[in-house]
Amino acid sequence: MSVPLDPDLSVRIADNIQAVHQRMSKAAHNVERNIEGVSLVAVSKVHPSDTIRAALETGHRVFGENRVQEAGEKWSNLKADYPDVCLHLIGPLQTNKVRDAVALFDVIETVDRPKLASALADEMAKQSRPLPCFVQINTGEEPQKAGVLPADSDAFISTCRDTHGLNIAGLMCIPPQDEEPALHFAFLREIATRNGIAGLSMGMSADFETAIELGATQVRLGTAVFGERPKTQ
Repeated sequence: MSVPLDPDLSVRIADNIQAVHQRMSKAAHNVERNIEGVSLVAVSKVHPSDTIRAALETGHRVFGENRVQEAGEKWSNLKADYPDVCLHLIGPLQTNKVRDAVALFDVIETVDRPKLASALADEMAKQSRPLPCFVQINTGEEPQKAGVLPADSDAFISTCRDTHGLNIAGLMCIPPQDEEPALHFAFLREIATRNGIAGLSMGMSADFETAIELGATQVRLGTAVFGERPKTQ
């Protein structure tokens, strides 16, 4: 039996989620989009289980985690209690974590190299879990950041589909912090359109309204939903 949640925490998280949905709806309305086509991925990395449970109690079911091990420690019990959760891996994935990632997550958003695509395809076949995947595009061509370079994106998407048989449901990006995000969102949309890809995972707490106006089908929000991240020791 789970410990009762802090009422103040529950109210705060519920208010945050309601406010986010209102802002999402307004952004969609601005460009005459149906908000039903945009999903909120609540980024729960580093937040404790009680905080996540407060969000789950509002009825929200789509969450994102960055690290396989951390997600496994938190979500093995949470997914048992809330079996309709859809958990996205939104952080870099090492090939030695592929087996655990395929078992735990429902969407893999960070496919970015051939070796990983091959490992995912093999493991999904072993587990009979053909998960939807997103290709991460390094739109800013930042050397410290994961993702396929834009010039290589078409060939890599083709390899994922034709060689490895992955279900490429979308593209994702993380724009450089010091550049106008709209340029990167529009660039990602252009690559997706060229490759016949419908899903666009783009936009975080500081820029998600712009992302929605430029076609995002899912936005990844942590601070706007949960507040500031807990200080790590």
